[in-house]
Amino acid sequence: MAQLQGQPAAAWLEAGRALVLEQDMEAAAAVLQAALAQHGHDGELVLALAGVRWQMNDRAAAQLLLENLLARQPDHAAASFTLARLQLEQGHVDAAEQVFRDQFGRYRQGADLVHRAAKMLADAGRKQAAAELCEAAIAMGSGDPFLHVYVAALLGQLGEFERSRGHYLLALEHDPRTIDAGAAYGLASIGRYTDPGHPDLARFRALLERPDLTPAARASVLFALGKAHDDLGDYAEAAARLREANGLVDHRNWSRKHWRRLVEARLAGLSLPQRAPAATECVPIFVVGAPRSGTTLVAELLGRSAETCNRGELDWLPHLAEQVARAPRVDVDLLDRVAAEYLARLRQGEAGVRWFIDKQPLNFLQVDLIAALFPQARIVHCRRNERDTALSIWSQHFESTEYRFAYDFADIAAVLNGCDRLMAKARGEGRVIEVRYEELAQAPQATIDGLAASLGLAPFDAGVPNAVRGAIGTASVWQARQPVYTRAIGRWRGYAPFVPELLRFADQ
Repeated sequence: MAQLQGQPAAAWLEAGRALVLEQDMEAAAAVLQAALAQHGHDGELVLALAGVRWQMNDRAAAQLLLENLLARQPDHAAASFTLARLQLEQGHVDAAEQVFRDQFGRYRQGADLVHRAAKMLADAGRKQAAAELCEAAIAMGSGDPFLHVYVAALLGQLGEFERSRGHYLLALEHDPRTIDAGAAYGLASIGRYTDPGHPDLARFRALLERPDLTPAARASVLFALGKAHDDLGDYAEAAARLREANGLVDHRNWSRKHWRRLVEARLAGLSLPQRAPAATECVPIFVVGAPRSGTTLVAELLGRSAETCNRGELDWLPHLAEQVARAPRVDVDLLDRVAAEYLARLRQGEAGVRWFIDKQPLNFLQVDLIAALFPQARIVHCRRNERDTALSIWSQHFESTEYRFAYDFADIAAVLNGCDRLMAKARGEGRVIEVRYEELAQAPQATIDGLAASLGLAPFDAGVPNAVRGAIGTASVWQARQPVYTRAIGRWRGYAPFVPELLRFADQ
């Protein structure tokens, strides 16, 4: 350390970072502390020391360093992000939200930083705050059209469809590159078209005339136009547009052979040890099934109970499954740590709630892990007529790469088959409650009453939305907010003359 005396702050910072790379946190902290004694309150040194203290599990010291830095330099965005991440790790969602409000509500920052902060809040379940963050940045002069697309998506998930529409239109009118970000498809997804003369249809057709559209952008517009014609009952035109759209999506990174091997591995997998949950642990409800089988509707209606919190479509469990798969030895201690990480994130900001809904359809791949991690959990399997399910999957433009199977009927068939086989095994072990989409659509309250009784929830009125926990972040962003309807039952019949591939699926 003596050789650093008299050196600029950058030299001390480099020395501290080198020690971090060597995993010598004690020495790194000592160097950075000495640097601060010589260079006062240099922001980068404080930030680095806070990071080291955090890695040493001294969260209180890290938090104090960051708060003092922000008191001196309130527009220090990096400090705000670090402090917010620290707060979120501890489940202090309100505190993290306030950190970002203080930063982005008062100081103009770049659109990329606003987007990052908003995404962190949205991922923590604070989509309303995330949308307000974006709109505050726009009000302070940010003209980034992609920020308009992101806030439009958030507002759509929150049911603010008119405000969402305004942002989508502004983005499309100011920068056609936003088509690649899903602006046209997002616009089509936040309502139902009933008038063939609606200006959006002409807007989508005009976009298709652009010579500079990438295949991905053209596919997005075609999915939007196909959705509009489907709303209007023009199935021949909808099928033509959707067929072209599906043909443009690059889905080569999805392997049917790999999928089948994955399913076989899950079916033949060794039994995992089972941890014993604490009496005070919350109860996860996993709503699973093929995409477009009614999972969003089930989760939305269950989320209307005062006893539950619907966390939406989470991607946490697959990542935790990878941790378990990579472990050299799977024992109860490992499962306790993994379960604690999941439950801490699940409870963020909702300490008084006992039941939490995780509506990730593809979690049917994780039923064995769910049983090992959460013996108290409930698994709800949503089922729907295969032809309607296949058509609905084929009609969607999914953002996630996990859904690359959605653009080829043979791939869709493989996924539906895998889902059925895995859930048949789980049903045989008595871990699953089944809900049929057709029964739910025809008798929603009675079906939810039966499901609530099976889960152990008190009866509740499924017709009254939960005003507090109201974000829907799936392809059913608009439909799930409407009164439950039955017109999607047997929808495949209108498409059969134009999409004969549907007849390969079972009519059940």
